[in-house]
Amino acid sequence: MASAEFVINNKTYLTTKMSLFMANYRREMRMGVDLRRKGKMKKAMEFAKRMRKVQEKVGAALKKT
Repeated sequence: MASAEFVINNKTYLTTKMSLFMANYRREMRMGVDLRRKGKMKKAMEFAKRMRKVQEKVGAALKKT
């Protein structure tokens, strides 16, 4: 139940362009953990670069055919 409440309070809504927490308290919700881990972000960026190279190679191969 607590995770559902967190999601609802932290979601940015299209009509208000802000979360319910921001609308109620006029500040961002402060979480006790840092969700952005550098190791995982670095791996994700490396994966994105590899995928971009693959897409470029496939695009070039398709143009040749």
